[in-house]
Amino acid sequence: MESEPVLAPPPSSEVSDYAAGIEQAHVHRGSGNLSATKDAPVGGQAVIEGVMMRGTKHWAVAVRLENGEIETETHEFESRVKTNRFYKLPVVRGVVALVESMGIGIKALGIAANKQLDEEEEEIGGATWAATVAFSLVFAIGIFFLLPLGLTQLIRGDEGSDVNFVLFEKVTRILVFIAYLWVISLLPDLRRVFEFHGAEHKTIFNYESGMPLTPENAAKFTRFHPRCGTSFLLLVFIVSIFVLTPLGRPDWYILFPSRVLAVPIVAGLAFELIKLIGKYRTQLWARAIMWPGLQLQRLTTREPDHEQLEVAIASLEAVLAKEDPRAAKEEDEIGMEIVA
Repeated sequence: MESEPVLAPPPSSEVSDYAAGIEQAHVHRGSGNLSATKDAPVGGQAVIEGVMMRGTKHWAVAVRLENGEIETETHEFESRVKTNRFYKLPVVRGVVALVESMGIGIKALGIAANKQLDEEEEEIGGATWAATVAFSLVFAIGIFFLLPLGLTQLIRGDEGSDVNFVLFEKVTRILVFIAYLWVISLLPDLRRVFEFHGAEHKTIFNYESGMPLTPENAAKFTRFHPRCGTSFLLLVFIVSIFVLTPLGRPDWYILFPSRVLAVPIVAGLAFELIKLIGKYRTQLWARAIMWPGLQLQRLTTREPDHEQLEVAIASLEAVLAKEDPRAAKEEDEIGMEIVA
């Protein structure tokens, strides 16, 4: 695992300006890196050779082309949470936000992938992406929910109490999740995506701090963000312990479907928890809950270079050209808690 680089001091001629900027911005100096202490309704996702950034009403994709130029594409977006009272209910709003975030993320991946194709290559169509998404969902449910349950059933059998069975299953699930992240982090192609992931986090921190959006400023921030999807997934697994333990250990034909059907409920509850954590991110209890997820981001993020930070900033600036996220209403911010 990588360790966070020590933040090098600025040249002596810039010390006073640098110190003044830090004092005015909403930042916290951690172990060698800065992090923002004030949340903002912006988020994003790493894509192939680029970054997707989103505000409350728009999202944009910025991609570095083979000729070195950065190309951006901006789209409007309106959450269904604002159009239906039922969707605004606690837990339900989290499920809706997750589905919407997945939809935007899939579209962003398709845009980025098509921008990397040569002129003579045919664009990836909707049917191909639909099949890919369907396979990914089945794979995720299989490896992260059914596989741990099957292993637990095989190893534990009918031994021990129902509580011990559920706890063993959840620990197995978390270990499978960490092992999966570790394996894919070793793949060279994904390493570059993880570098753009780090650029996305640093750029969001840069914006949240109030400091000018520049690669130099963004580079000073940590690449570990509390609203990252990686942290959210780990929180989902932890919340599932408390949700599923009371169900005990029913017969297998109820046990396996229950784990799949419980996913929306668990995700909705985890959403409410991470929403609360984001509001009090500087409090000790919130930082303690966030800590495991932040450490897990050592696997899913890497330190970006100057050019990758430029791409992330270009994506966010495309969104800021269309809206001011800081002026958004509270209902517009729903769903932004898990998109960093």
